[in-house]
Amino acid sequence: MLEGPLDYRRVWQHKPVLRLIYADLYRRIVAAMTAGQTLEIGGGAGNFKTFAPDVVSSDILTVPWLDLVCDAQRLPFADDCFANIVLVDVLHHIESPRLFMSEAERVLVPGGRLVCCEPAITPVSGVFYRALHREPVDMSVDPLAANAVTGDRNPYDSNQAIPTLMVGKYREAVAREVPRLALRSVDRFSFWAYPLSGGFQNWSVLPAFAAGPLLWLEWRLRRLLGPLAGFRLLAVYEKAS
Repeated sequence: MLEGPLDYRRVWQHKPVLRLIYADLYRRIVAAMTAGQTLEIGGGAGNFKTFAPDVVSSDILTVPWLDLVCDAQRLPFADDCFANIVLVDVLHHIESPRLFMSEAERVLVPGGRLVCCEPAITPVSGVFYRALHREPVDMSVDPLAANAVTGDRNPYDSNQAIPTLMVGKYREAVAREVPRLALRSVDRFSFWAYPLSGGFQNWSVLPAFAAGPLLWLEWRLRRLLGPLAGFRLLAVYEKAS
């Protein structure tokens, strides 16, 4: 079982197919961003920082390859100071998504974007995540509940359902909570490549040479297959002027 950023970084360095899959994902994230300074929340193993060195990369844990340590629910920045905030597999770990969304709304400049790539819970992926993934999936929760933020919570505690709930059932509630953050787009994608790669596990049944063509095909099928079988979602919010 992976225990922290060092473990994830080790797998990343020794698994070419994983790097190919994430490079494709990172290109889509960058394409969704607007011009200007970018803050990454939950930089962890530093993979996005390696791909986009100009990004200010943060995490709640202290790791030497990132720029700063901070809590996403209490960002240590002035109002209107970042053009983009990026999260990759982080939102579903945040104790109070409501507080984070308020902070994102505050620190983004008008026209700035919040770009989140997270697990998508669909009829197909939900079976996989519940049966084969150690992180829980609880679709019964209210992601905007007024959770008390504690100082001793394990940062790897999670609920993979949170992002799906926020862009689905609770979409209007999120809009009321952060009225200046409009949900610009949601894409559900990733059907075969990531599950076949084994993710951050040490195994893979997907050869590296097949990753590129398969990722190309998956993205083009996202509108047809995404709501039924997408394993990931890419959500882009934009702050109103």
